[in-house]
This record gives sequence, structure tokens and C-alpha cells, in this order.
Amino acid sequence: MVDRGDEFELFDLRVDVIIPEGGAVYCGARPGDHFTLEGEMLHLPPGQGISIYSLSSVLPLLAAKQRPTHRNDWMTTDGDIACPDPNCSTRLRITRTGLRRFSHAETTAVPLSAPSQTPLNDE
Repeated sequence: MVDRGDEFELFDLRVDVIIPEGGAVYCGARPGDHFTLEGEMLHLPPGQGISIYSLSSVLPLLAAKQRPTHRNDWMTTDGDIACPDPNCSTRLRITRTGLRRFSHAETTAVPLSAPSQTPLNDE
């Protein structure tokens, strides 16, 4: 990709189902279940599903985990998310697997603001 000055990076993510030895599973998960997130595209292996309830517990965190964070930020270090069923022992583990570069112009119709219009939190 040619650097056009409008690029940004996001982490690719892998989300693995963690099932403790002897733990109760009520969400239909099986050992080895996982999915990946590349940009905005979620990919499941062929023939594998995921509970919408399990997915709902991890979805709000995925966009934040994709973005670079300060090394002291809890979002950098914490990656295990509990199944929303308090009786289910599974966890979803979010792991950053690599960086992918995107162009602002290719991801939105909204133009970049002039420097004087940039919000303070982006400086």
C-alpha cells in the first residue's frame, strides 16, 4: 500500500475458547474453537459456529483491542472474557496477532479534518 498520509494500523486478533479441565460447558463450545478478526472482518473456521451469547460478551472489546494502547493500560494486558452464563466455565481469550495497515479514504466517506479541526484527543 502506498503511504498517502492517511494511513493507520489496527491489530489482527484471534479469539480462542478456553475450556478449563472438567469445566461445565453450556454454550456449545468445543476445544479448539476460535475466530479471527482482520480489520472489520470476522472469520470462523469452516464448519465451526459460535454462540451469539458468547460473541456478545466479547464484541464490545474487539475494536478497543485492535487499537494500539499504552503498555500500562489494562486493555493491553487483559484478554480473558467470561462466558455470559455464570454456570459456564468457558472463557474467550483475545490475542493480538499482527498489525494491518488501512487507508482512511478506503474505510470511510468522511474526509480527514484540517489540522485546526482535529479533536484534542487525536493530537
